[in-house]
Amino acid sequence: MRSSGNWVRAKVVCDGGDVTIVALASMVPRAVAAAAELSRDQTQTEGARTVLTENTGLFIGGTWRPASDGGLIEVQDPANGKIIAEVASGTVDDALAAVAAAQAALPSWRQTPPRERSEILRRAFELMTERREQLAELIVRENGKALTDARSEVVYAAEFFRWYAEEAVRAEGSVQTAPGGANKILVLRQAVGVALLITPWNFPAAMATRKIGPALAAGCTVILKPASDTPLTALALGAILAEAGAPPGIVNVLPSRRSAAVGEAVLADPRVRKLSFTGSTEVGRGLLAEAAKTVVNCSMELGGNAPFVVLADADLDQAVAGAMVAKMRNGGEACTSANRFYVHASIAGEFAARFATAMEKLTVGPGLEPGTDLGPLVNAAALEKVSELVEGAIGAGARVLTGARALDRAGYFYLPTVLGDVPPDAPILGEEIFGPVAPVVPFDTVDEAVAMANDTEFGLVSYLYTGDLATGLRVCEALEAGMIGLNRPVVSDPAAPFGGVKQSGIGREGGHDGLLEFTETKYIAVQW
Repeated sequence: MRSSGNWVRAKVVCDGGDVTIVALASMVPRAVAAAAELSRDQTQTEGARTVLTENTGLFIGGTWRPASDGGLIEVQDPANGKIIAEVASGTVDDALAAVAAAQAALPSWRQTPPRERSEILRRAFELMTERREQLAELIVRENGKALTDARSEVVYAAEFFRWYAEEAVRAEGSVQTAPGGANKILVLRQAVGVALLITPWNFPAAMATRKIGPALAAGCTVILKPASDTPLTALALGAILAEAGAPPGIVNVLPSRRSAAVGEAVLADPRVRKLSFTGSTEVGRGLLAEAAKTVVNCSMELGGNAPFVVLADADLDQAVAGAMVAKMRNGGEACTSANRFYVHASIAGEFAARFATAMEKLTVGPGLEPGTDLGPLVNAAALEKVSELVEGAIGAGARVLTGARALDRAGYFYLPTVLGDVPPDAPILGEEIFGPVAPVVPFDTVDEAVAMANDTEFGLVSYLYTGDLATGLRVCEALEAGMIGLNRPVVSDPAAPFGGVKQSGIGREGGHDGLLEFTETKYIAVQW
């Protein structure tokens, strides 16, 4: 065992092999127990494994520090409900210290040549790629998702650093002659300034890199406020960016249980000029109201209620396979997850039966167990919500084709579920399920399907399966969503503009649009 300040590094010799832990001294007994359990119960990779991220303090101005009041967040493993780490819980004073650090670093970072900013992001991509297995396991431990999903997330998350490493040198402006010929119109893109980034628990790596990447590429400095359920991944990313060469104060990471107070204080600070938020529409509305007080530039990626429409001429095998991906990616805990399945009445029965059969083949268990397809939901509240929605649908007349119950074991597990013949007015169709539940609703005409798909305040993503491209494109134009998967169950791509319409958000993330979200347009009238 070696000690450095408050940190201790120890090797634990267990039946399943040696495990390395790095933790605060106060956490060693708990970390040792977690390491021993993991060594016994999980398949080990060759050599030592880091169970807990080394840094569990606040990352402000390039240094790791405790919360000003000593407050802590207990991080829970959703697979068994046990506490795996304690992370500093930032106060309002800590938040304002992060704003000060970001503001102090802003002038030099804005003036840093784009190529230098690019190289830091590129190095961060390389470090994430090198450590993808360690990061994936960390995500599983605090989020619960299956290891295969976590590995995919790390690859996807790292790609935002690579994409914006390339975009950093492409924040182009323009020059043209005014129509009257009196002057030139010179347009510049400049970094908006200090940015508050608030991310959710369902993709703790990808939702952070999707914001940090373009912000740093544009020349902004950031304060990352991760979800309280999953702060460890965000802290690991802060350490990676520092190792990649990000100067002190450029990236600040502020876990906190005091989300409302911290958000209000930061948005009220005139030094903060940007808010980028991913989360529920309800919380987003409140943040927009706070941001309005100081007219902060906002990008909001909010809730979804994605319809999955299957027309009568669709390839049924392709549609079922697509439904499995669109529904079960990340265990259904995704804003892009297919939430409502509208299937033509002529094929609805067969589609639902095949869908249920495919769902029954999934293996449910702790995310790190070999062969697991579906891990637990993130916490007890999520499990309760999913259970209530399913019970309500059954009460409204839906038929259970498979699943529809929680597992009687430790952790927050819910069986993959397909509900058939769901009434069009069932409450489950009006809410974002955020779990492995698929309600199937039959329809008779394309117009009826479009009307039901659009009958929501949300408009993030829609999915459509059809054998006719012309029909498909016409329906895509009629669907009220910012993104459409046409005969394709995945729409997310770092190179594509991600975002919704209606109450699913404002602005776009990803692609060149994502870079521009962190810039202001400056027009200079000049004559030469």
